[in-house]
Amino acid sequence: MKYLSSYFTFATAIALLFSFEPPSFDISEKFVQCLYNYPHISNSISNVVYAQTNSSYSSILDMSIRNYRFFNLSSKPQVIVTPLEVFHIQATIICSQRHGLQIRTRSGGHDYEGLSYVAGVPFVIVDLLNLRQITVDVENRTAWVQAGATLGELYYTISQKSKTLGFPAGVCATVGTGGHFSGGGYGFLMRKYGLAADNIIDAHIIDVNGNLLDRKAMGEDLFWAIRGGGGASFGVIVAWKIKLVPVPSTVTVFNVARTLEENATEIIQKWQLVANKLDERIFIRVDVKKVNSREPGKQTIQANFVSMFQGGVEELIPLMQKSLPELGLERKDCTETSWIGSVVFANAVLVGSTVNEAPEVLLNRSRFRPGINKAKSDYVRKPIPIDGLQGLWRLLYEVPDGELQFAPYGGRMDEISESEIAFAHRSRYIFHIHYVVVWEEEGDEAAQRYMNWIRKLYKYMEPYVSNSPRAAYVNYRDLDIGVNNHGYTSYNQASIWGLKYFGNNFRRLATVKTRVDPDNFFRNEQSIPTLSTDEGN
Repeated sequence: MKYLSSYFTFATAIALLFSFEPPSFDISEKFVQCLYNYPHISNSISNVVYAQTNSSYSSILDMSIRNYRFFNLSSKPQVIVTPLEVFHIQATIICSQRHGLQIRTRSGGHDYEGLSYVAGVPFVIVDLLNLRQITVDVENRTAWVQAGATLGELYYTISQKSKTLGFPAGVCATVGTGGHFSGGGYGFLMRKYGLAADNIIDAHIIDVNGNLLDRKAMGEDLFWAIRGGGGASFGVIVAWKIKLVPVPSTVTVFNVARTLEENATEIIQKWQLVANKLDERIFIRVDVKKVNSREPGKQTIQANFVSMFQGGVEELIPLMQKSLPELGLERKDCTETSWIGSVVFANAVLVGSTVNEAPEVLLNRSRFRPGINKAKSDYVRKPIPIDGLQGLWRLLYEVPDGELQFAPYGGRMDEISESEIAFAHRSRYIFHIHYVVVWEEEGDEAAQRYMNWIRKLYKYMEPYVSNSPRAAYVNYRDLDIGVNNHGYTSYNQASIWGLKYFGNNFRRLATVKTRVDPDNFFRNEQSIPTLSTDEGN
């Protein structure tokens, strides 16, 4: 990461940036011309700039759209920049400010509301797909990963260097590290090692002035904010330095399905009581959806208990028999594998593959295509009663493809203070809920029908989940809970959604934002607001 020194000399280059432009140029032409005027950039910029007239524009735009709800919208970026070097991003920031364009930064494209590639105002996409270098230091148990790399690329690279090191982050291999880490990032190692954001030890970010900063240069407040507070509110994150964690050479995985007829409701009820209290090496997620029943022409609800245990099967079975005997786990249900094997397993469950695949599958950036979807999230403080669960199942019968995921807390998550980093959802919760509905029907009527269904589901769950505020996970972006204005948004207005995502950390996030981006250049529908003088700035 030799590029860090560039921020010391950047300010001296800005004076050379601007030159005369014909008044007839439209905004995108002016922006592109501004990029070409940037010192030392003209020889390299043509290969990374895609205006709407470029023949490759649409393919670059569509490549990382993971939610087809945002295909073919009229609101498209004026220009897409796919930087190869830091100064490409620096120039984009400066030129965007000069010409009144917003920036949306995209690393993987999995933002549920498309905020990394959709905007209601003129904007530019900075797509980090070319910035995906990963350097693993086995001796010091660290790695540098550029923000455009995917989780799959990171996991694979770690596995090629060590069989006993891993990293605690999500299971979807095509998610970009840039947004995932900055929003928290949880996965199968969460109960042992916490979140991805808990294991970040340095970062490189380009600020509103175009300066490239490391942890020392940005200061501890900004470093605190970008670990769980969402990086896009504060600048463009270029790379993370992460702390790798030890994993055993043998881990055990299972995916056990139980239908209502096989006492799924009762097993989930018991799971709620024990999942966050199990040995911290055990992570058992519950995926619930509607499936065809064994009786012809009928349907039922099925719960899949998807798990990874950091150890061998002979140690796992007694632990499960003691804590969750209702599941009836047997040795034949389990597979011993390596840590990277467990990552492949978890990803296969996600995409619906049942084939034993090689780790190289994690490098396929186009593997996960979720279709048209809408998602929401919740946090649970006390077990949902049986009648509450049964009401959930009735709702799942109403749509073809709705799903719930229950992810347990406890372990390391109970030990970290909610103010340690910007991610606030810690020891008060026993598990997290991810709601998602996917559909294939096109058109506004179908979209509204499915959106209404998941909103109905969310309203139904209100008595059973956290409140005051009702908590939500920023990486499962949900604009239903509140949005900013296109212009100025007060802290109080933003608090409608901000307290749900960040709890008591929201005020500190706004204070950091006010210091590092006082004019609120880095903004979107749910970006951290600045504080006015009246609000305590």
